[in-house]
Amino acid sequence: MTARTYRTQLRREGPMCAIPVPFDPREVFGKARAPVTVTIDGYSYRSTIASMGGYWVPLRRSNREAAGLAGDERVTVTLALDTAARTVRPPADLARALKATPPAWDRWRELAFTHQREHAEAVRGAKQPATRARRIARAVAMIAARPPRKR
Repeated sequence: MTARTYRTQLRREGPMCAIPVPFDPREVFGKARAPVTVTIDGYSYRSTIASMGGYWVPLRRSNREAAGLAGDERVTVTLALDTAARTVRPPADLARALKATPPAWDRWRELAFTHQREHAEAVRGAKQPATRARRIARAVAMIAARPPRKR
């Protein structure tokens, strides 16, 4: 498995947090925006390296909190090339709504893993039934309105 372990200082600006990548991912993983499994002091999650004025891996609040981090620590990070399929199983009620609204289900299947995950997490994170219903309706409308992906 292709991986790199290093120590770094997390970068945080307000709610945004990122892990600097102090090497060229093209040399290690074969491309700049490589899909990786990130392990920080024993906690792991999946992400993709970003290229914006250097190389970074986003550290979402949910992952930062699950790892027990404030976002300004010095940590040991392992980035490993993630070759596993990236799939998201939508909540059952979201899937039903997508299938009931042509062409939403087809557009859902064309979405990138990250966008699918964000829609699914928004629905799962709703605490009230009314909030969940609003989030499902909004997701279905957004997804159905997308133009089909060009092949």
